[in-house]
Order: sequence, then structure tokens, then C-alpha cells
Amino acid sequence: MIPKEIIKSVRRIQISTNRLVSDVFSGQYKSVFKGQGIEFDEVREYMPGDEIRSIDWNVTARMNTPYVKQFVEERELTVMLLLDMSQSSMFGTSNRLKQQVAAELCSLLAFSAIKNNDKVGFISFTDKIEKFLPPRKGVGHVLRVIRDALYFKPTSKGTNIQNAIDFLNKVCNRRVVCFVISDFYDKNFKRSMSIANKRHDIVAVTITDPCELELPKLGILNLWDAESGKEYIIDTSPEKVRREYKIRALKKFRQREKIFTSINVDNIDIRTNIPYINSLVKFFDIRERRKR
Repeated sequence: MIPKEIIKSVRRIQISTNRLVSDVFSGQYKSVFKGQGIEFDEVREYMPGDEIRSIDWNVTARMNTPYVKQFVEERELTVMLLLDMSQSSMFGTSNRLKQQVAAELCSLLAFSAIKNNDKVGFISFTDKIEKFLPPRKGVGHVLRVIRDALYFKPTSKGTNIQNAIDFLNKVCNRRVVCFVISDFYDKNFKRSMSIANKRHDIVAVTITDPCELELPKLGILNLWDAESGKEYIIDTSPEKVRREYKIRALKKFRQREKIFTSINVDNIDIRTNIPYINSLVKFFDIRERRKR
């Protein structure tokens, strides 16, 4: 039996993200993501200007007049959501945890997919695979994805993105659109992501809290690494300390961006203190311009 508060939270996200899908992303998702190729649609009579190579000679012979084949883009896609549920996702200083923002993004992308009759699959991971929902269609399936994104309790704390991408390649034989939703505090994912991007359409969705880039002036703080358990005591009062923290944080942030650029993987930069709708609209706009 699912607790009432969980059902209420899932329904709240369903309502809010459904509204965004209808109001903001109507048409954008469909125009940005392509299907597997083209498929036969119908034949029609030849018209001046049609290519000779498109003539269907069998039908033409039977009807005694030229007919051409028409093809349409095969629209149906499979969208895979790879969600990082490591302990670092349970951090947040802007009224929402990174994990809560990630769950809403999963909902928005999943509802965009099923609105276009695409399948949605879900893989949650830490330093191991925590949960796998095979690709399916339907609102009921998407609601289960949202529930697991919000409330599934992982058994491990670490992060291994390479392991998650290797698992994706094992369970998805055909090309998929894959959103990897993570803070990307991990190493050694560049090669596996580069290889996967040649086979699939990989999109990195990076979620960052403002305090991960800039340390607030709060005096002496007890900090700990949520994944390794290491504790640190730091005095945030000196400007030099805060400046050095910012320099190091921005360096890591830019290194991560360079990795994505070098392997031709699109990156959607999401911040927990800024509405994610702006970043998503920017991503879709860039993709649309690239197609022209």
C-alpha cells in the first residue's frame, strides 16, 4: 500500500509538469528528437517535380499511370532516464534538494515523451544499479517512474556513472534518447559516455546547488562528504577562504563542461535556486537551431 502523502506528492508533480508540457514544450520535444529513420506511408499519383527514383514501378504497372512512394519519419522513440541517487543528491540549500529537482525533471521529460507516444525507461543508480524500469508507454508507467524518482531508497551512497552507462548499453539494443541526470561528482565517465553517444543520443543534465559553487559567510562550519563520510571543519569568515573555494569549484565546473564538449554531449545546466524551465527552453532552442 502506497502512503497517501506519496500519492499526493506524485499527483502534485504530475499536475505541475503536465502544465509545463502543454504550455511550454508543445511541439518542441517532437521537433528536436528524431525517430529511428523513415518508414513507408502510402503511394500517390506522380506529380511534376517528383523524383524519378521514388516511383513505385509495381503499382505504376498495375494502374497504368505513374505512382510514387511516400515516406514519413518514424516518430516513435525510446527515452531513457538515468537518475543519480547517490548521497550527494540529498543536498540542497535553496528549499529543495537536488534529488527533488531531479525527480521533477524526470516527470517533465517522461510526460513530454508519452505525449508524443514514445516509450520511457528508468534507471536509478549510485555506485551500482539500484532500480530498472524497462521502457513502456502510458501515464500509469510514468507515475511509477515519478514515485521511484522521489521515494526509492538506494542501498548504496557512492557514484559510478560509467557503470550506469554500461548497463544502459546492455538493456537497450536500439538507439535511445538518454538523459543522464546527476551532479556528476564522479571520475572516469568520459570514455564510456563518449562511446555510448555514438550509439545513442546522450544528454547530460547537471544539477548544482549554489553553495557548491560559492561558500556563504557563516563562520565555523562542520562539513562532511555525504558519500565518503569524511568530516571537515572550515572557517568561512575569511574572504580568502571563500575566494579559494569559489576558484576551485568553478575550475571543476569548467572541466566538466569541457568533457561534455569534447565528446559532443549536450549539457543542460540546472541550478536548484533558479527555475529549471529557462535552462530547458534554452536547450530545446539550441537543438532546433542546430537542425536548420
